[in-house]
Amino acid sequence: MKPIIILPARLASTRLPNKPLALIGGEPMIVQVWKRAVAAGVGDVAVACDGQEIFDAVTKAGGRAVLTDADLPSGSDRIFQALQTIDPDKKYDVVINVQGDMPTLDSRIVARAAQLLEDPAVDIGTLAAVIKDDAEKTDPAVVKIAISAGGKALYFSRATIPAGDGPLYHHIGIYAYRRAALETFVSLPPSPLEQREKLEQLRALEAGMTIHVSVVDAVPLGVDTPETLEKARKHYEQI
Repeated sequence: MKPIIILPARLASTRLPNKPLALIGGEPMIVQVWKRAVAAGVGDVAVACDGQEIFDAVTKAGGRAVLTDADLPSGSDRIFQALQTIDPDKKYDVVINVQGDMPTLDSRIVARAAQLLEDPAVDIGTLAAVIKDDAEKTDPAVVKIAISAGGKALYFSRATIPAGDGPLYHHIGIYAYRRAALETFVSLPPSPLEQREKLEQLRALEAGMTIHVSVVDAVPLGVDTPETLEKARKHYEQI
């Protein structure tokens, strides 16, 4: 496989405007995430951004950034548009989407998503961790996955799934797509369950695409509120 990691980043966050540029550990958050993606050693890394300010921050740090249409509806659309700009000759056959708001990302887990594509039956690989905090089990901001015994994602929900005894899994927003799967995915209209749950990965499941899950030890902090930004800053003060 020839993978590329692309980080989608946009300025227009509803809950935390301009969050890719928020300073964490003395650098913009998107630069901290980019560094961790590079440290994963999985493949080339680029940032797909919707604004010149993000572009400038990444390139100043020595990274590669691509300006994309600010009106694109999702991060998946943003990484696909960037991919077309970066690689019109289709050199890369795997595209790893690492969210640009995970500054505490453990670089080692990125490869785990890509390794799932070693199985030719898998279209998309993603990650999860066992929920250990009881409050997360009913928190709609925490996306859960129902996973088969063989590691296949059966459903994603903001609700508590599955019912009954046993572990619950917190979804981690890292996806490894086969290039053809990403191209198919962005060509599909939003699906009914996707619109109902506000989870775009359900579009893939409703279209019959196969998503497999690797379970890792910890969930990186997602920064989307002033409170989580402060947690991320405190994390960097301690390392």
